Amino acid sequence: MNITCNREKLLAAFQTAAMVAPSRSPKPVLQNVKIIASESSTVLMATDMEVGVRIEVADVTVETPGSALLSVSQFSSILRESTDEQLSIEADHSGLLIRGERSKFKLPSSNPDEFPAVAEFSESKYHEIPVRLMKELIRRTLFATDSESSRYALGGVLFELEPEQVTAVGTDGRRLAKMAGPAQAIEGHDTGNTTTIVPSRALQLIERTLIDSDDTVKVTVRGNDILLQTHGATVSSRLVEGRFPRWRDVLPENREALTIDMTVGPLYSALRQAAIVASKESRGIDFTFGDGSLVLSGTTADVGESQVELPISYDGDEIVLCMDHRYVSDFLRVLDPEKSFVMNIVDGDSAALFQTDDGYGYVVMPLAREKAVAAATAAAVG
Repeated sequence: MNITCNREKLLAAFQTAAMVAPSRSPKPVLQNVKIIASESSTVLMATDMEVGVRIEVADVTVETPGSALLSVSQFSSILRESTDEQLSIEADHSGLLIRGERSKFKLPSSNPDEFPAVAEFSESKYHEIPVRLMKELIRRTLFATDSESSRYALGGVLFELEPEQVTAVGTDGRRLAKMAGPAQAIEGHDTGNTTTIVPSRALQLIERTLIDSDDTVKVTVRGNDILLQTHGATVSSRLVEGRFPRWRDVLPENREALTIDMTVGPLYSALRQAAIVASKESRGIDFTFGDGSLVLSGTTADVGESQVELPISYDGDEIVLCMDHRYVSDFLRVLDPEKSFVMNIVDGDSAALFQTDDGYGYVVMPLAREKAVAAATAAAVG
């Protein structure tokens, strides 16, 4: 193999592929990124046997087609530290030769034929999702997952693919985030009875490959695997095994409750101020609604007290709701400061529901009800 490439473009693609390669593995070959250069394209591949990625590299001149294994630790350091605009890479049975204008590196390299295959996207049946929506689906749900849960399949985001809609749901049993939007089933793509829970690690990788906001993502489910294709990249992943909570039982709809129109920026600012006195042991912030204002207050022994007032359009009876400030902040952080939303509350013992006008819903359980949350999740799982 003999190629000449743009260093920065190769670096960007290599860093994305390297996210998959394990730092430690009983199979040392997996600690490399495989490059395949042909007359039509140059592709980087990486896998940990659970998640795999294929990324096309632009601006590559292929003088001699071929393949090679690139060490994640050494090759990435060369790409980062080099100041050359172009690099040439030669590979044969003796190893790698990387040359810049004033630099040269020789590295050993294993046999590329020993690298496992990484799935390509060749399906005719799939769902087509706008890239802008896919970014929001991941951004607004991924933070609510729990990769350390051993009881429920909460280490990923549930994707429900319907003929004209996609819904993504993430939960850790104490809060739940749901985002929905338009999608199109191509050639009748149907996931059947498969529970499509995509691992958090795979979604982080997918999010990084979503570059062109005007493009679309192709998504297909094959047995226990999911395959996604964006412009220039393909990501494959095993699905998370297990049962996902019946999220519709957790997300309250059409309930009789107080609804308050709010804006992200002012509430986020007030919450950050109130949380100054919070600690790891005392994360609760009291949300007191009444008399035309929302008062956020916190108290922590040996730290201090806080009280921040925000005007709202509610003059009814006082309602006090204690919530973990981190969970509310997570919701506010993924939205634009100017974004409006509705806060739906019943009383101090019931879940708070946050909703936007673009298909986003978020539930936070009161701190006093943590035990009840666990029971509710168990009941939802059945």
